[in-house]
Amino acid sequence: SNYISTYDSLLTGRFYFSRKYTTIILEGSRSVANLRYRPNTTLNMGIGATYRAFSLNLAYGFPFLNPDKGRGRTRYLDLQSHIYPRNWTIDFFGQFYKGYYLSPKGLGRADQASYYVRPDLGISLFGLAVYNLRNGDCFSYRAAFLQSEWQKKSAGTFLFGAEVYAGSVTGDSAMVPSIIEQNYFQRDIWRVRFVELGPGAGYAYTLVFKKHWFLTGAATLNVDIGLSREYREGDASSKVSVSPNFIYRGVTGYNSDNWNLNFSLVGNTIYVRGNSSKNDYQYNTGNYRFTIAKRFRPGPRLKNKLKLLDPK
Repeated sequence: SNYISTYDSLLTGRFYFSRKYTTIILEGSRSVANLRYRPNTTLNMGIGATYRAFSLNLAYGFPFLNPDKGRGRTRYLDLQSHIYPRNWTIDFFGQFYKGYYLSPKGLGRADQASYYVRPDLGISLFGLAVYNLRNGDCFSYRAAFLQSEWQKKSAGTFLFGAEVYAGSVTGDSAMVPSIIEQNYFQRDIWRVRFVELGPGAGYAYTLVFKKHWFLTGAATLNVDIGLSREYREGDASSKVSVSPNFIYRGVTGYNSDNWNLNFSLVGNTIYVRGNSSKNDYQYNTGNYRFTIAKRFRPGPRLKNKLKLLDPK
């Protein structure tokens, strides 16, 4: 269209830096700070390519990019996948993390110069969110996130869809540090499990200025019905609740016929309410990335191999 240039016959190669994360926040009362457990994930350097609707990325967290800062070790498998057909977005989450630290430094410890580290604390999260774009002919997610298109004019679209999540957070002992446990209603909780599902709606917009520079933002609000279960030593309690969840995206950068340079963030926030208090458990997942991409026409040999991906 006049809004989007598509480069299906070209191969888009990319070089990028990225970091994925899945955090858990235990909300405190108004006068008490939230407990923010963060993973010590690696900053990864990688390469990738996109041809038509297919993408492949390979990255590694090299030691020189990730110096030890006393935050402990996190072992993780993060299978976030974000798929962008013309009129849809499909987000899949399959995450397994073990090993967290409390932020900021000194919280939960008598020694204010070091982090409170929990190598036993683990999170598992599964999710699927599917949204329909009502104006996919004029608005392109691919231009922003896959670099396989170029959006030349500003445009937006409403989003309608639904999501489902299931997950847990588990420690060998209570998640609240004993030194500050008197300040939190969740003081004796060592495991939380949940499942949530519900519909949602949102809006996405790309602002294009001077033809090549762009700013893309998108957000959806879901109203989910959830069932949670909290575990104490020798006891467990369940709760059914309604919670607002969010999926958000942001990209800014430069685009042209041959090159794309951008910084992007994809994330979501899931609220889980247990029976112990009115304060929520907040799961935050995301992936932020800096990308340099170049489009080029594959040679005869490579083109012949790529025929397997061409539409029949």
